[in-house]
Amino acid sequence: MSILTRRHLLRHAALSATAVTPAGAAIGTATAAGAAATLAGCQPGDTDRTAPETSPAGRLPFPQNFGWGAATSAYQIEGAVKEDGRGESVWDTFSHAPGRIRNGDTGDVAADHYHRYADDLDLMRDLGLRSYRFSISWPRIQPDGTGPANQRGLDFYRRLVDGLHERGISPMATLFHWDLPQALQNTGGWESRDVAQRFADYAAILFDALGDRVPVWLTINEPKTVVQNGYLSGHHAPGLRDPDAAYLVAHHLQLAHGLAVRALRDTSGAGRIGPAFNLHPCYPADDSPAAAEAARLYDGYENRLYLDSALKGSYPEDVLADLGPDSRMVRGIRDGDLEIISSPIDLLAVQYYTPIYVTANGGTVSRWPTSEAEWQQIYPDGMYDILTRVTRDYGPIPLTVTENGLPTPDVLAADGTVEDTGRVSFLRDHLAAAHRAVTDGVPLESFHVWSLLDNFEWAEGYDQRWGLIYVDYATQRRVLKRSAHWYRQVIADNAL
Repeated sequence: MSILTRRHLLRHAALSATAVTPAGAAIGTATAAGAAATLAGCQPGDTDRTAPETSPAGRLPFPQNFGWGAATSAYQIEGAVKEDGRGESVWDTFSHAPGRIRNGDTGDVAADHYHRYADDLDLMRDLGLRSYRFSISWPRIQPDGTGPANQRGLDFYRRLVDGLHERGISPMATLFHWDLPQALQNTGGWESRDVAQRFADYAAILFDALGDRVPVWLTINEPKTVVQNGYLSGHHAPGLRDPDAAYLVAHHLQLAHGLAVRALRDTSGAGRIGPAFNLHPCYPADDSPAAAEAARLYDGYENRLYLDSALKGSYPEDVLADLGPDSRMVRGIRDGDLEIISSPIDLLAVQYYTPIYVTANGGTVSRWPTSEAEWQQIYPDGMYDILTRVTRDYGPIPLTVTENGLPTPDVLAADGTVEDTGRVSFLRDHLAAAHRAVTDGVPLESFHVWSLLDNFEWAEGYDQRWGLIYVDYATQRRVLKRSAHWYRQVIADNAL
C-alpha cells in the first residue's frame, strides 16, 4: 500500500456518526463559499428551496401509518454486563482499557435498561411511539460467539418484544450494533472471514426464536463506523490503526450482512430485513474540478462502498483502484461473495447526521455550525439530499431513517424540567427535510430519533446527552425533556 493511499484512508476515518474528530480534521471554513456545492453523485443542497406543501392548517402531514419511533443500542443502555450468562464483548474490553473512554466511563451499568425495561416501555407508550429500534447483544445470546443460545439472554429479548407488542409498538431489531463477542475478536475478529459465518449462525438463532414476533430486522449497524473508528482512527473497539485490515473488515461485514439475509430467507419467518448505513452526503468544498474529483472518491469510501455492494452487487471501481490490487480487501473478495452481499433486501435503513465538504487535496472543511459533537455539522438539507440520492441512484426501495439527532447541554432544572430547545429545532428542521423528500417521491416509511434515552456515548462516555429522555445516572431517574413532549405531539398529529 502506498503512502498516498494510506493517507487517503486515514482521511476517510475523520467522520462517522459517532466519531471524535481527529485533530486538524473538519476545521475552518470552506473556501469559495459562494460556489455551488455539488453532492458527489447527487444534486446540490441549497438553502433557498421552495418550502414543502403544507396541510390546510399550516402543518406538514406525514403519510398515514407513518412509523414514528426512537432508537437505542444494547451496550449503550442495557448494563448488566455480567448477568444471566452474558459473555464479554469487545466494548467491555475496550472501555475498561485505561485512556480509551472519556472520564474512564464504561457501559457496565449504562441506563440500567436490562432491569428497567418495563418502565422504559411504558415511557415509549406514553410518548406514542409506533416503532422502537433496538439492538440485540450478541454476547448475551452466544457468550463466546458460537454454539447454542444462552436461554436467559433469549428470554430477556422475548420479554422486551412481547412488552412492545402489548403496548402497540412495532419492534425493529438490529442484530449487530458493534458488540462483537470478545472470544471472536481473540480469533481475529472481523478480519477473519469465519466471523461472517458465525454471525449468520447467530442470526439464525434469533430468527428461529423471535422471527414470528419481529416484523423488521436490521443486519449490521453502520459497518463504516466499525471500519473507520475501530480500524483506522482506533478510538472505537477494537482500537486498531491498520488501514489494510480496515477494508478487509468492510468486506467481511458486508458478507455477514448478506449471509444473514439468506439465513432469514431459509426460515419460515415473514419478517423484513435490510442493513443500516450511516450515509454522509459529500460535497466539493469549491467549484474546482479537483475538488469535484476528490469529493467523488470520498463519496466512494463513505457511501458507495456499502450501497453499491448491497444494492448493485459490485464495489465501486474508483475505490478498488484507490485501494490497489494488493490490498487485503481486494485479495479477500472471492467468487460469489458479491452475489451473497447483494441478496435481495426488503428495506434500507438510513442514518444521517452530517454532511462532508471535501477539498481538492482530499481533506475536509466545515461550512455549517457544529453541535457538541464537533464532527457534526448541522445541515438539514443533507437529509433531503441523501434520501433523494438513494432513491434516484438505487431505485424505489423502501427506506427508514433509523438514527437522527444531536447532543445538547441538557441540565435537569430544580423544577424537574429539561429545556433542550436546540434538539427541538434540530429535529423539526430535519423532519421538514424528510417530509420534503417524501413529497418528492422518496418511499420513506418511518423515522427514529437518536436516541430514546441518554446513554453511554462510546468514546465520549456519559459527557454527551443525545436522548429525548434525561437519565440521572446516579439514581437512574428518567425525565422527559422538552423535545420528548414536542415529539409526542408530532406523533399524535402525524404532522410537523
